[in-house]
Amino acid sequence: MQQPTTTAHGLTVIHLAAWTGNLDIMRKLVKAGADQKAKNEEEMNALHFAAQNNSVKITDYFLQDLHLTDLNKPDGNGRKPFLLAAERGHADMINNLIALNLFTTEKDKEGNTALHLAAKNGHSEAVVILLKHWDEVNDFNQNGETPFYLSVERGNEKCAELLLEAGSNIDVLTHNNSNALQAAIQNGHQSLVTFLIDKNIDLVPKPEQKNSPLHLAVISNHLLIMKKLLEANHDINFLNHRHETPLHLAADVGNVEMVEVLLKAGCDLKITDRHGRTALAVASRSNYALIVDMIIKAERHYAMEQAHLGHGDSWSDSDLSFKQDHSTRTKQLRSSLWNLAYNHLKRQEWKILALFWKFTDEQIKAIEEQWTGKKSYKEHGHRMLLIWLHGTLLAHQNPVKHIFKDLVEAGFQHLAEKIRTESSTDMESRKCEIS
Repeated sequence: MQQPTTTAHGLTVIHLAAWTGNLDIMRKLVKAGADQKAKNEEEMNALHFAAQNNSVKITDYFLQDLHLTDLNKPDGNGRKPFLLAAERGHADMINNLIALNLFTTEKDKEGNTALHLAAKNGHSEAVVILLKHWDEVNDFNQNGETPFYLSVERGNEKCAELLLEAGSNIDVLTHNNSNALQAAIQNGHQSLVTFLIDKNIDLVPKPEQKNSPLHLAVISNHLLIMKKLLEANHDINFLNHRHETPLHLAADVGNVEMVEVLLKAGCDLKITDRHGRTALAVASRSNYALIVDMIIKAERHYAMEQAHLGHGDSWSDSDLSFKQDHSTRTKQLRSSLWNLAYNHLKRQEWKILALFWKFTDEQIKAIEEQWTGKKSYKEHGHRMLLIWLHGTLLAHQNPVKHIFKDLVEAGFQHLAEKIRTESSTDMESRKCEIS
């Protein structure tokens, strides 16, 4: 038989035999004089390939029959066969190498141990085996990542649970000042976020961390994780390195659903960032009219609550909403308000009404910021009227009765008469609710 030739990437047939685990072919190749210590371009020899592909018989043949223990060397990535077996999660191979006294806690070129690699790739059976022989579970790789951190980052909950039970530090920071909770949030691992919270991970970021977990949930657009953090009593008004609340961030990117959750949770709407801007000002400058209106609705609603102006029972979370109203119950009334804004109110008159209804200067300015042309005032007036309607309904007041009375008191007697004429009896008797 001829000497085996080298194939692509420096592989020889002896490498391929080790890869496939074909012991008969391997014996024939060795008998024919094949180079048993040949390496490919990545400096992997036959023992590396055997370990990587769980070829236990090939491993035993090389180590016990041929006594080639000098094949137990690092490959081009600094990984000995034991690390390659752990990376692939080959429990049989790991046990076999341990029995052959080839267990090692040595690290590869990236500072990863066998435990790092098994945890990173979600091999819980391998992690169980390794932990029986491991002394330091909080060992760092070159990035300052522990096996526990890597298991969480990759979404491997079972491995994370095993490592935590073995004494892993749940709050340890990497060299990039990230911890396990931040890794779970940024990668959208909702079940792991729940797991970490249940294990009492610290929700308060360290001084060197730029954002809180809640900020990261907003940045990563993970609504369900954000809700979970709020359920766990995460500080809704926590300030990041730019003195921004999570609401500032949600308003800046125009995330309606997240803004809704934060507003309903009762976040502080008066906090300003390092530039002196409230979340309302941020939304206004970003030209998100829907969010501007939502924040104004919330400001007026909570101001009303503080002033004890509400009547009847408070609204439940399922009833309370600051989003745009599309309900059929308010359709006719909303149509009348549209008519009032677009066909009757003159350029500055919507502001007079807004001031009468105690809209603040900042709220009026925020509405005006969304300029769409010379007739923008019509849209501004319409938005203001819908915000007023929202508050009126939350206060369990009759909007038809109030719009007529308020127009008269604000000096718009002629408009009040038009509204009375145009409003149907059905609309007056309809009981409106926020959708």
